[in-house]
Amino acid sequence: MRRMAFLSLTCAGVFWGLGFPLAKLVLGEIDAPHMVLLRLSVAALVALPFALRPGARKLFRSPVVLLGGSLYGIAFLLQFEGLARVTVTLAALIVGVQPALIAITARLLGERISRLSWAGVIGASTGAILIAARPGGAGTPMGVALSVIAIFIFLGWLFLIRRAPKAPEAMALPAVTVLMAAITVLPLALILHGPPQLDLSPLGWAGVVGQGVFSTFLATAAYQFGLARVGSASAGVFINIEPLMGTILGVSLFGDKLTLPLATGGAMIIAGSLLVVLGEREAPLAEMETAPPIG
Repeated sequence: MRRMAFLSLTCAGVFWGLGFPLAKLVLGEIDAPHMVLLRLSVAALVALPFALRPGARKLFRSPVVLLGGSLYGIAFLLQFEGLARVTVTLAALIVGVQPALIAITARLLGERISRLSWAGVIGASTGAILIAARPGGAGTPMGVALSVIAIFIFLGWLFLIRRAPKAPEAMALPAVTVLMAAITVLPLALILHGPPQLDLSPLGWAGVVGQGVFSTFLATAAYQFGLARVGSASAGVFINIEPLMGTILGVSLFGDKLTLPLATGGAMIIAGSLLVVLGEREAPLAEMETAPPIG
């Protein structure tokens, strides 16, 4: 079961990592709020059949699930407002601080974190600070700030869904989460920016659909499946597949410049995250499996 959980978490990291370059394709034609609205609308259409099943309906009565879904949508808005102001590589690497924050929060909530994991937390956090403090030509301070704020909101979502009521169907919670995210973003995007532009190029629509299906719905479902079956810090480290994918694609496909601070900070984030995984192996398996299942 743990192998399936880690495979699922790996898929989630890959799908989320694809979201950065796919978003850059779309941001050349529409602004970030409208892109997020279209992305979540596509994801909501895919999620709707799962959300309407009897096993999923009770989740709409859970304040934890509803708040978590709303935070998920707001985090996407802020993240891609930040992406519009930074490169694919920088936005992806900033995400690498999130596993460290997950490990710290998990410890505060009572999960055991080993000394090796703490070493990884410090290393990854230092790398993220290095990137944020010296973005160079890779982005603006506002872009970095929005990206960092989005990370903290995503962190709140992660710990809310871990406390969601158990659903009899695995796809119920991710489906309701995505629907609530779309419902939250819809009025914000329309009030602040008006109706979205729909006459996108085929490449633009491919970016929207790819984000909606892979980087939102499937990534959300895969991560929630894995998170329910391993410790928080172990699950969190797989988020670093996202900055790794984003960095590789940003440099190879979008011509992003890999500066020394970006390269050093990225290496520290990835190395620190690997230490977290190795440190989690020191925790007793029974303790890692005490988290309540989420679907």
